[in-house]
Amino acid sequence: MTAQHTQAGAVLDPGLLGEDGVLALDRSLRPFGESTMLPAAAYTSAAVHAWEQRHLFAGTWTCVGRLHDLAGAQAGSPVRQRAVVVGDVPVLLTFDGGSTRAFANTCRHRGHELLPEEGTSGHRSVVCPYHGWNYRLDGSLRVAPEFRDAAGFRLEEHALVELPAELWHGWLFVHAAHGIEEGAPMSFANHVGALDELLAPYSPADLVLGARHSYTVAANWKVLTENYHECYHCPLIHPELCRVSPPASGDNHDLPGAWVGGSMDLRDGMTTMSVDGRSPAGPIAGVDPAKVEYLGLFPNLLVSPHPDYVMTHRLVAQAADRTWVECSWYFAPADTAVDPSYAVDFWDLTNRQDWAACESVQRGLASPHFRPGPLAPNEDAVHQFVTMVGRGYRGEPLA
Repeated sequence: MTAQHTQAGAVLDPGLLGEDGVLALDRSLRPFGESTMLPAAAYTSAAVHAWEQRHLFAGTWTCVGRLHDLAGAQAGSPVRQRAVVVGDVPVLLTFDGGSTRAFANTCRHRGHELLPEEGTSGHRSVVCPYHGWNYRLDGSLRVAPEFRDAAGFRLEEHALVELPAELWHGWLFVHAAHGIEEGAPMSFANHVGALDELLAPYSPADLVLGARHSYTVAANWKVLTENYHECYHCPLIHPELCRVSPPASGDNHDLPGAWVGGSMDLRDGMTTMSVDGRSPAGPIAGVDPAKVEYLGLFPNLLVSPHPDYVMTHRLVAQAADRTWVECSWYFAPADTAVDPSYAVDFWDLTNRQDWAACESVQRGLASPHFRPGPLAPNEDAVHQFVTMVGRGYRGEPLA
């Protein structure tokens, strides 16, 4: 991978990790078999969380959702504008025909938000509610009231700040910390790397949403991600999962890109991850019928392709000890009439088992007696993720 700094050289003050912050971070970045987890403050500190919001979320390619959902009609009217927050940066998305663009959600006059967070509009003009500055959906300034005769004022010099945005397999990603004229420090192609080839056979953009659940988990986003990337815990808390998939099966990938992941096998006679291992849906053509992939694209999209459906978890880090999770299940168009509960019920149960464990870990991390522990021999994917975060803290390339 090209050596580019995803955080544009931003470095976390090691002091935010505690008195032993430098040494603790060094230990977490040692080779697999010698390393430990990140220091506790990486999971519990409000100051570390604030730094991550700017540099690991706004400062990388963060998934803001499915384009179909973001631009979908509401109450019979098209959505042409939507306000979201990426890390700590308010962002305005605009949809104009086949064009999707992202802008800083801040008026070029006095900085007022153009839409409130999660607000939408079907209008073709973006109008600041403070002083009425009026922008086109391409971000250009159309009207600035009472500036018509202002000496030296030029409309073209006050366009909205456009941000890099990319559509990938139906998901929209925004790099919110840098204007498009600066360019994202890491190209999106380098960010996804070889993950694109692994995911392409499932044709995610063509799949249809079958169900969606949301959860608020009292744990740090990294705790959830680390839990996702290991099945060391599965025999003790996931008996249903272990009946359909051997917890020690599969292999982890070591391929280019800012992502971590691997596969697990289905037991003989099982066709998918469900309570009984059976599926009423047809298999997705051209994919391995005996494997499930668990793929985490940094920082916030976990994609789990199954032989018959694709499940995703989109994480929004709300506080050092709180993460909002959007879990979605996607099926082939031919299976839209199939009741998705066989997959949803299985994973809702599994999710809740995981969330309870993650919340317990979070409470333990807050103990004054916690010290970063070692990684088990089958936690190599966790090591990859921890290394990615540690590199980010040092302002180094994520991968």
